[in-house]
Amino acid sequence: IHQHFKLVDVFTATENIILGLDEPGRMNIPEATRKVKEICDKYGFDIDPNQKIYDMSVSQKQTVEIVKVLYRGADILILDEPTAVLTPQETDKLFQIMRNMKADGKSLIIITHKLHEVLDVSDRVAVLRKGEYIGDVLTKDADQQSLTDMMVGHAVALNIDRPEPVNVQKRLEITGLTAYDELGVKRLDDVSFTINAGEVLGIAGIAGSGQRELLESIAGLYPVAEGSVKYYAPDGSAPKELVGLDPMDIRKSGIAMSFVPEDRLGMGLVGSMGMTGNMMLRSWRKGASIFLNRKDPEALANRIWNELGVVTPSTNFPVRRMSGGNVQKVLVGREIAQSPAVLMTAYAVRGLDINTSYTIYNLLTEQKMKGVAVVYVGEDLDVLLELCDRIVVLCGGQVSGVVDARTTDKRQIGSLMTLVRGGNVDA
Repeated sequence: IHQHFKLVDVFTATENIILGLDEPGRMNIPEATRKVKEICDKYGFDIDPNQKIYDMSVSQKQTVEIVKVLYRGADILILDEPTAVLTPQETDKLFQIMRNMKADGKSLIIITHKLHEVLDVSDRVAVLRKGEYIGDVLTKDADQQSLTDMMVGHAVALNIDRPEPVNVQKRLEITGLTAYDELGVKRLDDVSFTINAGEVLGIAGIAGSGQRELLESIAGLYPVAEGSVKYYAPDGSAPKELVGLDPMDIRKSGIAMSFVPEDRLGMGLVGSMGMTGNMMLRSWRKGASIFLNRKDPEALANRIWNELGVVTPSTNFPVRRMSGGNVQKVLVGREIAQSPAVLMTAYAVRGLDINTSYTIYNLLTEQKMKGVAVVYVGEDLDVLLELCDRIVVLCGGQVSGVVDARTTDKRQIGSLMTLVRGGNVDA
């Protein structure tokens, strides 16, 4: 069962489930619908076989994928990151269904990086490191620390330091931000909140709730139809409007903004270039000479190489041939080196090993303590609650709430991720 669904949006659940079957009577929709209902009743699935896929929630689409393989008589199910786009409530429901299937004699393999979920739902855990099988343990004999040590190869401190915000000042004020995609679909709907210097502001939401569009709108990379983004400088000067400015205009206006995009090699770095060349992307316009200055970018590349422990043969080695963790170190290191007043990161640790992930968390906390306004878009609610000071929750392109990360919990955030309140609740 793929992490990214393989469904036809304009078909019903039943039509998707029988699609591709090569057996007599496969197009008997009423009979197929009856069988689908039997499977749903047996294991506790909650879907309407006659509902179109485009009308379904993410969790319902995942249910269709699971029912599809059960309909074909599968006894072994492999689920790839099944909870990546689910709320805590939906995750609990999925795990109960998995237990029901286990009780019916099915064998299930779940691939995930969320250790607390591994410990919650599995009986045994197999650990891989850099493509090599390290070993397996009984879940009852394991904990997060022991599994992490196996994954990394050495002891790792599994705690995120979150110092109290100091000298908090308003840095960005987003008001009534509305944006449409190229097809005219509204992606952001009257979004309003503030971003403060000296804090880490988290952005939570089910995948596709407007997280990417929000950050790109602030950075001048996505067209804004309505609303404003005002920047308040540390010197107390009059606020500057960012809507209508592209990244170069923002830089020329004296605003130090860094952005770590979701697409590391498509938008953040040039894969065919080495570390030095990618450092030059931020500095090639500087200087009066007609010749490019390679000295400073080379020095910066070497500093990032040494300080962040980037594994690469040289600073001229193509970044596309590095591991995901090393690519992210290069990108985050370059953006932090710009001494930003605002640092925005989109899924900064997606696909990274746990050791590199904690390196990134520590870097973001260091920037917070330097007075930087840090924005962290993430999908792991446990990390959001540990790392961030406040969390903005998006649902369907709207702000459904802004909560204090110290006093809220996953249940409240999960509820806000699936409920638009029609207003902005600020913590």
